[in-house]
Amino acid sequence: MQRFMFEHAAVRGGIVHLDKTWQAVLERREYPPLLRNLLGEMMAAAALLAASLKFTGSIILQMQGEGPVKLVVVECQSDLTMRAMAHWEGEVVGELLAELLGAGRFAITVDPRDGGKTYQGVVAISGHSVADALEDYMSRSEQLETRLWLAADGNRAAGMLLQKMPGHDVDTDPDAWTRAVHFASTLTRKELLGLPATQTLHRLYHEEDVRVFDPQDVNFHCPCSRERVAGMLRLLGHDEVQALLSEQDSIEVDCEFCNRHYVFDKVDAEQAFASDVPTPAPKSLH
Repeated sequence: MQRFMFEHAAVRGGIVHLDKTWQAVLERREYPPLLRNLLGEMMAAAALLAASLKFTGSIILQMQGEGPVKLVVVECQSDLTMRAMAHWEGEVVGELLAELLGAGRFAITVDPRDGGKTYQGVVAISGHSVADALEDYMSRSEQLETRLWLAADGNRAAGMLLQKMPGHDVDTDPDAWTRAVHFASTLTRKELLGLPATQTLHRLYHEEDVRVFDPQDVNFHCPCSRERVAGMLRLLGHDEVQALLSEQDSIEVDCEFCNRHYVFDKVDAEQAFASDVPTPAPKSLH
């Protein structure tokens, strides 16, 4: 993740390249190529949005539709650790977002861990691409002028974000936003995926006064654990769990993000309810 901002202008941005993080998602489940690219673009977008926020917690992008793609979920923590998954049915065809998801909704959830209030905005899916949908969301829900360029293939996912900062006290170059967007729009998909961020910034803005911050690592991480699954069982209740175990030898749970497999037999279940570990409040991603 490479963040930057224009000196003396109300423009900030970021460029992200996901290599190992993207491969870690693809290693856990094989997706149809069109859905794979959609998921990669959403991962790049989530990382860019998380890096633009000043908070400790997570941001969750979620699209639900009635087309062949039923659900896409990406979660990015403020430390830029990420996980992602998607559901689909049948053959995934079509290049446009409406063809992949059909009628549906797009939700962004910001869940702070520092005692702040969880925020969720939900809008109808619009536009032809993930970038279109996000730009529309940011304009309507956040009143924050934002432009995104996203790309993904089987090897890498990448993205670039520009934002016009509201309430900026020092803006001696009111045309900087127009120039920044114009030059970024010349960036090709091949360049976005292949060029290092520093080269991209030089290619686009070598005549601008741009401050470049230290790059940040992005990594795959899934926080699921046996303890969290035990907490889920406690939420179900002792009687419900015992009823399930009377019908089958064990309760099996698979994490849809990382494919970890958890098995609880009768002894494990009793230990879960005997535990003194407090059960965290459940948070539903979908």
